[in-house]
Amino acid sequence: MKKIAYPQFKETLFRTKLDNGLTVNLLPRTGFHKNYAILTINYGAIDTVYHDQQGKEHAIPAGTAHFLEHKLFEKEDHDAFDIFGDYGADANAFTSFTKTSFMFSTTSDLKKCLNVLLDFVQEPYFSEQTVEKEKGIIGEEISMYDDDVDWQLFFGMLRNLYPQDPLNTDIAGTKETIAQINAQTLYDVYREFYRPENMDLFVVGGFDPAEVLETIASNQAGKEQHNSPQPPVQNNFLAASGSKIERLTSKKMNVTRPKSMVGVKGLQPVSPGKAGLKYKLSLELGLYLLFGESSQLFQELYQAGIVDDSFSYELEIERGYHFAVVSADTAHYQEMEQAVVKTFKHAADLLQNAVKQLALAKKEYLGQYIQAQNSLESIANSYEGNLFGQTTVLDQAALIQEISLADVLAAISQLCDPQVLSIYRILPEG
Repeated sequence: MKKIAYPQFKETLFRTKLDNGLTVNLLPRTGFHKNYAILTINYGAIDTVYHDQQGKEHAIPAGTAHFLEHKLFEKEDHDAFDIFGDYGADANAFTSFTKTSFMFSTTSDLKKCLNVLLDFVQEPYFSEQTVEKEKGIIGEEISMYDDDVDWQLFFGMLRNLYPQDPLNTDIAGTKETIAQINAQTLYDVYREFYRPENMDLFVVGGFDPAEVLETIASNQAGKEQHNSPQPPVQNNFLAASGSKIERLTSKKMNVTRPKSMVGVKGLQPVSPGKAGLKYKLSLELGLYLLFGESSQLFQELYQAGIVDDSFSYELEIERGYHFAVVSADTAHYQEMEQAVVKTFKHAADLLQNAVKQLALAKKEYLGQYIQAQNSLESIANSYEGNLFGQTTVLDQAALIQEISLADVLAAISQLCDPQVLSIYRILPEG
């Protein structure tokens, strides 16, 4: 096991890669009785094709990653949720555009829970009957999101920015696409993506790392079908064109106030390793200075009655894509949009003399990262695997102190130049 020391925070991370390719991260914490584990597969909603051993390309119906997440808990004669409950553990799972994660938290029986986690994820069982039943359940979930105004605003922007990419389709898919899924589809996709070398496990809490590693290694050694690592899964960068995006679209829904979102699309791949993490943190700081509650823009719009505390911004950086959005609920959406677009276009100029503001922002962000270390979930969930070179929230806290105004200006310029801006509105019916 490799030891990674963080003397600044008095923490030591233990990392190893098992013979079958599974990456394991263990972070023991003195004084903690709770334990949290998350097993992540590098497979999500945007992975819509794969190639078999003969090189033939196969299309994957939209929503399959999310469908797989649902069905892996259910086995022929039991449900994994029930076993976790017997041990007093809370279990859950989620699917994003780029990954699928299964997790649990417990104050007892950590080793037994780890075996349950690894077993139910790595021993699939699908039948046509249960798959058909699940289509109805997920169909209801899709209908629910169709009525979620904020969800529709977000995906409306994604359709604008990525009209030709799988990012423009809901993570759960559509009722039409999930109708194409059967048990064989799930088995085929599972064999392609749910390989140990395409997974990572992060465990944090009050435990002995040697004992926990022994439990994990023993579990994996007993799975003969996973003892021969295959070539890594290939995941491509989404189309980087900015010429075909939708500049302005809208939708009418049952709302009392209009909602508007302004988005900017990153056109370049994010650098791997710590360089990519530094870019992300620099962007976060830059966007905070431009659109945060203490920013000049927000204060001016708020004082003028154009926006209220619904005004917010978000940065998303994942494997293959990144973008930033600014949104608000406001009857004065055109004024808000104009101000935000102007800020994006002149972002680098507006930040040229923001040395003091950046220093304060860095202190605030550093405090947030240090505070996050009190939460086992925050520590484990912030781990991005290969995306940023196996870095953790502990690396983020250390790196934030190194960022200069020049770093922020370079990151903001990379995101905003050339300008690829889009606007999406949800307007009241009638």
